[in-house]
Amino acid sequence: MKSKRNYRFFDTARTIKQKDPAAKSLLEVILLYQGLHALFFYRIAHFFYNLKFYFIARLISQTARFLTLIEIHPGAQIGRRLFIDHGNGVGIGETARIGDDCLIYHGVTLGGTASEGCRHPHLGNNVLVGAHAQLIGPIIIGDNVKIGTQAVVMADVPANTTIVGQHIKGPQSACL
Repeated sequence: MKSKRNYRFFDTARTIKQKDPAAKSLLEVILLYQGLHALFFYRIAHFFYNLKFYFIARLISQTARFLTLIEIHPGAQIGRRLFIDHGNGVGIGETARIGDDCLIYHGVTLGGTASEGCRHPHLGNNVLVGAHAQLIGPIIIGDNVKIGTQAVVMADVPANTTIVGQHIKGPQSACL
């Protein structure tokens, strides 16, 4: 199991190196990319969260927030190879789900609107979320969606769609 976790870390680091033309080496990505560091802390916090050691999980996630300026709730479910680029100000809520191979830029919020149950967005695979976009509520973002910079999304978005501006009308799904 340990080697699988190590593989996931290096798999994510290699993906970041491939997607970011500014990354000059894998070592640079591992040592200097705050999005990768935030995910490293998240994986540890999520482990404790699943064991119902909520205080330890939150302590780890708040330490990560202090160090990286990226807040990922330990209850969130994150797939493989997430790249948080220029991650300052990213907030990912407790019931958020993020699929594989997603790219999130700085200032993005995956925020909630309710006090119980599923409260946060669910992102499909291969989703790009532009800087300062706000995805709010129990919405579903389909696979291969691109969300533009500073977009406000409060309704479901079907797969293979590009969203810019405000997308606030339409259905809000109950979480899956």
